[in-house]
Amino acid sequence: MSRIGNQAIEIPSAVTVTINGTDVAVKGPKGELKMTLPPGISVATEDNKIVVTRPNDTSGAKAMHGLGRSLVNNMVIGVTEGYEKKLEIIGVGYKAAIKGKVLDLSLGYSHPTTFEIPNGIDIKVEANTKISVSGIDKQMVGQAAATIRKFKKPEPYKGKGVRYVGEYVAMKEGKSVG
Repeated sequence: MSRIGNQAIEIPSAVTVTINGTDVAVKGPKGELKMTLPPGISVATEDNKIVVTRPNDTSGAKAMHGLGRSLVNNMVIGVTEGYEKKLEIIGVGYKAAIKGKVLDLSLGYSHPTTFEIPNGIDIKVEANTKISVSGIDKQMVGQAAATIRKFKKPEPYKGKGVRYVGEYVAMKEGKSVG
């Protein structure tokens, strides 16, 4: 648990890190992210690196140490490179379109399914069946992609539904007459 927490985080040249007690703010070319660290975890900058420390070696402190380090690292990566999740829609007549700040999905239901795009998230639709969810906050990007996928999970008989690009769906055999 503590091996991740012991690794220092390199600060890229285009990124500025502001530490105010347990509050960490990271500003970069793509935007700015702020976060409050878990209780008992402290952070400091040394030699253009971010160092995350814990007060003792209890199991809970070790877990929070690794978590705090990973969250700060995700913030640094987010403001420099950003995060992206790709989804694909499989099924006859299934499609997606963007109308303003709303993603409109036709997924075989009698009504259209809509997803309101949250602030800080960019969604692009290519060829009506490919959805790209991107942003600087890893948690928000993952949550938005998971919510869109939850509207129609891939079913195991024909594979129809919304899935991540490259996701394996175990297919079942249908009824056999015999």
